[in-house]
Amino acid sequence: MAIVVDGVVVNYGSFTAIDDLSLRVEPGQVVALLGPNGAGKTTLLETIEGYRSPDRGSVRVLGLDPVADRHALAPRWGVMPQRGGFPMGLTVGEAVRLFAGLGNVMDRVPEVLDATGLATITGRRWRTCSGGEQQRLSLAIALCGGTELLLLDEPTAAVDAEGRARILELVRRRADAGAAVLVTTHRFDDVERVADRAVIIAAGRSRATGTIDELTAAPDRIEFRSAAGLPVADLGRRLGATVDEPRPGSYVVDASASTEVVSVINGWLADHSTLAESMLVGRRPLEDVVLELTGTDR
Repeated sequence: MAIVVDGVVVNYGSFTAIDDLSLRVEPGQVVALLGPNGAGKTTLLETIEGYRSPDRGSVRVLGLDPVADRHALAPRWGVMPQRGGFPMGLTVGEAVRLFAGLGNVMDRVPEVLDATGLATITGRRWRTCSGGEQQRLSLAIALCGGTELLLLDEPTAAVDAEGRARILELVRRRADAGAAVLVTTHRFDDVERVADRAVIIAAGRSRATGTIDELTAAPDRIEFRSAAGLPVADLGRRLGATVDEPRPGSYVVDASASTEVVSVINGWLADHSTLAESMLVGRRPLEDVVLELTGTDR
């Protein structure tokens, strides 16, 4: 097991940031930490990274204590904090070469620069980089670390679509090569594309954990998007089921997710001169699951 967190509690004075939380991350696996701002995601990462000692419980990373054995772990992991920073005058190339030299992996510099899309801006100073370029530089630094574990805090924040796709590909590739990856993010589409499992936390507690399919499974539910204001009572009568429009143009059908039901819905939409823009059959949007599980305080 790459990461083992058992019953961890982290307090800031009288405030409990992490409350009896347990977590497992295996090699070759991408695990996403999901939850609202202030849920404890960054505090948990900092505890795993050895920046904070838990007030109760235990943390083991690659079999070691991340506080007592931090120097032994440093060559084995790559860490990307939520907010990176470098000396203002340092160029992109200089920053990557600096950290690659510290990790004795100078031969990895061309690959890392190319993989993160930074090869064409190596002479650009950090202070003149866009937010997305700075994020990719922070990831490049993490990739100059060890190959057994990646700890990434909001790696795609402020990154454009092309940069996000590149970062997710790198994350998946590193996991497929055997690394364990723990990542925090608010991008639910990123999670669905790259994560093997997700852990949903709020108020420092774990609310749910599982694969994306397990967390979003809803065999008696169909959701679709179409024109707003359709007469849902009529569709409900045809299906013998409850149909709601919780948000304009977003419809929820409480009925078994069968091809017959889907066919009736599509036919009914055609009768009203419209189509389904999207349809989730037997699933709920991951975002809805997270909001439902984290919408109330402890």
